Amino acid sequence: MAEATRTLKVTVLAADNLYKRELFRLPDPFVVLTVDGAQTHSTKALKRTLSPYWNETFKVEVQASSVVTAQVFDQRKFKKRGQGFLGVVNVQVGQHLDVETGGEAMVTQDLKNANNSDPVQGRLVLQLSAPAPTPERPAEPAAAADPARQPPSGRSSAGQPTPPPRPADAAPAVAAIASSANPGPVPRSSTAASSQTSSNSPAPAAAAPRSNITEAGDALPQGWEQRIDHLGRVYFVDHNTRTTTWRRPGAPPVAEPTSGERQRHMSRTLPDSSAAATAVAPNAGAAAGAATAGGGASGGSSLGPLPSGWEQRFTAEGRPYFVNHIARTTTWDDPRLRSTQAPGSNRAAAVAGIAGQTASRLGPLPSGWEMRLTAQGRVYFVDHNTKTTTWDDPRLPSNLDQNVPQYKRDFRRKYIYFRSQAAMRPVPGQCHMKVARAAIFEHSYNEIMRVPVSELKKRLMIKFDGEDGLDYGGVSREFFFLLSHEMFNPSYCLFEYSAHDTYTLQINPHSGINPEHLNYFRFIGRTMGLAIFHRRFLDAFFTTSFYKMILRKPVTLEDMQSVDDDIYRSLKWTLENDISDMGFTFTVDDERFGERVEVELKPGGADIDVTEENKKEFVQLSIQYRICDRIKEQFEAFQAGFYELIPEDLIQVFDERELELLIGGLAEIDIEDWKKHTDYRGYTESDQVVQWFWKFVAEMDSEHQTRLLQFTTGTSRIPVNGFKDLQGSDGPRRFTIEKSGDIVALPKSHTCFNRIDLPPYTDYKTLASKLTLAIENTVGFGQE
Repeated sequence: MAEATRTLKVTVLAADNLYKRELFRLPDPFVVLTVDGAQTHSTKALKRTLSPYWNETFKVEVQASSVVTAQVFDQRKFKKRGQGFLGVVNVQVGQHLDVETGGEAMVTQDLKNANNSDPVQGRLVLQLSAPAPTPERPAEPAAAADPARQPPSGRSSAGQPTPPPRPADAAPAVAAIASSANPGPVPRSSTAASSQTSSNSPAPAAAAPRSNITEAGDALPQGWEQRIDHLGRVYFVDHNTRTTTWRRPGAPPVAEPTSGERQRHMSRTLPDSSAAATAVAPNAGAAAGAATAGGGASGGSSLGPLPSGWEQRFTAEGRPYFVNHIARTTTWDDPRLRSTQAPGSNRAAAVAGIAGQTASRLGPLPSGWEMRLTAQGRVYFVDHNTKTTTWDDPRLPSNLDQNVPQYKRDFRRKYIYFRSQAAMRPVPGQCHMKVARAAIFEHSYNEIMRVPVSELKKRLMIKFDGEDGLDYGGVSREFFFLLSHEMFNPSYCLFEYSAHDTYTLQINPHSGINPEHLNYFRFIGRTMGLAIFHRRFLDAFFTTSFYKMILRKPVTLEDMQSVDDDIYRSLKWTLENDISDMGFTFTVDDERFGERVEVELKPGGADIDVTEENKKEFVQLSIQYRICDRIKEQFEAFQAGFYELIPEDLIQVFDERELELLIGGLAEIDIEDWKKHTDYRGYTESDQVVQWFWKFVAEMDSEHQTRLLQFTTGTSRIPVNGFKDLQGSDGPRRFTIEKSGDIVALPKSHTCFNRIDLPPYTDYKTLASKLTLAIENTVGFGQE
């Protein structure tokens, strides 16, 4: 059984403590109210306030399961820059009141963040009011039959107050009440005015009153207006169809002797109406039909509900217009009418408006992609490369499957927020750097340290000495891959492998043997920030404590395990056992170039014994010294360079594990995920050569798989969401195998486009040998 629909009054009362996005200006907040994505209303914008008070009421049709969504925007940024989101609340109607029995509920909720949005704060206050059902009383026959018993126009009887106007007609109603309070002739009802001659009508005031309330006190339909001509006769203007009529809209036609003369008079266009107005129907029945059609166009049921994201509003004169909250545009044309008249051209205009708004924030769509609108106005995307469609914007990290771990979901949400901030947006222009492969560390140090930070935020254009390759992403990916191998090479004494394993890096506390080591650490910090800013990965992993120090998080005993497992076990034993008679003091032994040095953990530590009461302090001071204090100068220099490109407050949205993924990506390759997100040009997935290719990849060891990935994409790391989020020259671009080249030639790669040109080899052995030769011996870039 379908749920019953009831009328609900939603009052947008106020908001408090909204987020201030600009230093010298407060927002102009307004609220867009939607119900189940179909009914849309908006409040007026209040100027320069963080605690607006609207107190605006809207009537909506709801069910018990309906959800009322209220979004707060800054009008100035909403209109000009396609931004301005200040938060959203979603209210489940059935959780706050019973729409069947009626009642009122005050709802106060914290504003929440939407996907891909800026940070928000504050609260929004709404009032929900559902009228209680009342039994219908039969009409009084005498009152209905005798017009003399009706209350005179302009005032109401004591027992029958004038019904209140609807919210949409509130302003015209006030104007009508004000005008009726002035002394002057009372206008006759439309029926009386139609049946009497104009000589019996008193002359009206100079300014003809206009109202959406009839003489009998009934509200006119939306889009209708009541006027009085120069002879004092009442007529009605339908702004929906741009026509005029003597008959009150909704009144049944009445057969009269003078109907022929009246229709001849009604066929004329009044001076107030538009030159393009349509003539009134030639008979009373047609006139009533025109009025009904007009009411339907303005929001009635004859045309159905407005498309999702659309709202109907009215000018001060009562003329309806329509607001497209998706494209953030307004129009006089009803979208329900034009969608049947010229859907292609109108949707193209809407798409152009949306694309212009989003391109300023997210950049252009990748090549081969197109934005379109459904008949309901919802945006979707077409990938002409794979001939598929999706709801997801390809410029954003892809949506995750339901079986993806929670930490990846959290990382994606934080990553979208991180990339949406103004400080992480590239600066227009290009930053050119030329380096030699044989001396990439020294050349990169000179190039990166000489360029101002503002220049480094422009698009990187890397060129290797003696090579002709153009950098559309692939060259810079290989640049960071090679540079990370050199920067973190323990031979330079800047970093060392941790005692826990042979691949996790930590800062070398004895790097001071190089007198320029602090400058190099600042360079390394700037390079790491540069890689994060330009969405590149570094081929290195660090100890957990290193990531924690970047995030300014305190280190713990568990962090010592990744630095030195022997010391970790010793300190853990100290905490778990009685050490009263061990003779420990607040000192540690540090080996410096073969010499053992005793270091006090606190002033006078050599004379302070470690007891059961203070052993926790001893353990914490030992951890602090081993992890942080020994490398304090080096890490401060690293931070100085890192925070030049990455704001400290932004990077702290991640935890240490997420920061590891942000810097290094994923090193483990999932062959099935690779195959699943691969496109083919000239081949199909069932072709024999393609089957041989994936068989060869599956038989490779992890080292050769990494080399193949680096050969085809320029990097050995993949995004945290897998191969679906591989980056190309113009945004996300899937791995592609293209049929190209002679069967005696080697495969070629296009790292800027994540593409490999694979000739149609005739046997598996040839494919394996050619591919191995290419990935192990190919160095450098060229142009075709």
